[in-house]
Amino acid sequence: MDLNLSGRHALVCGASEGIGRAAATELALLGADITVLARRGDVLEQVVAELPRASGGQRHRWLQADIADHARLQSQLSALVADQPVAILVNNTGGPPGGRAIDATADAYLDAFQRHLLANQLLATAVLPGMRAARWGRIVNVISTSVREPIANLGVSNTIRGAVASWAKTLSRELATDGITVNNVLPGYTRTQRLAQILRDRAAASGKDEQTVADSMLATVPARRFAEAGEIAAAIAFLASPAAAYINGVSLAVDGGRMQSI
Repeated sequence: MDLNLSGRHALVCGASEGIGRAAATELALLGADITVLARRGDVLEQVVAELPRASGGQRHRWLQADIADHARLQSQLSALVADQPVAILVNNTGGPPGGRAIDATADAYLDAFQRHLLANQLLATAVLPGMRAARWGRIVNVISTSVREPIANLGVSNTIRGAVASWAKTLSRELATDGITVNNVLPGYTRTQRLAQILRDRAAASGKDEQTVADSMLATVPARRFAEAGEIAAAIAFLASPAAAYINGVSLAVDGGRMQSI
């Protein structure tokens, strides 16, 4: 099976921690040159220092950027792709705050739309010329199982994640003839800061302690454990590899069997 990414440049968003950081590591292990993108430059510098180098020629770098600042992000991306075209784009952004859909303000929906769907569109259009020129590209979007089964008290997230999934499916059909695949990874409950926040919020809302809340969540997972970030990253890395060339337009759940839909 061909998993070799030597000579490929991967741009991994939200890579200062959690799934994004783990994805950067997995892609580096397969030989890719990595650019990690997030808001905290000091953290990204440390991430780059710790990324593996499977081959001596790998080049890793970091890009401090706020995906909500579209004008500046566009300028930064233009400079990045001029230096080295991007062959692999991992769209990964922290989810919107929790709460019921009906209680969310219009501004909350607009902010999430800007940070997720519109930022993904900006990133994709920035890297597409290089992918098209090479007739090879991978776009992997990290979203949520909520695109199939909405999650209670994540109303804005459920809505926006669904929009991203539909965007990605549409894009996959438009770009396939250019040798570019577009796929989604749907993480289940994963040990990240996002999960820690969900546990705190649910504990506060219910009056229960966090361990009780965690146990109730795990009761819905056949594997009876939370995922580790590296397990989600492994799926991302596979979809980015040459071996996944004929996998296009799918939403791959990595959830320990939690979802009940097929």
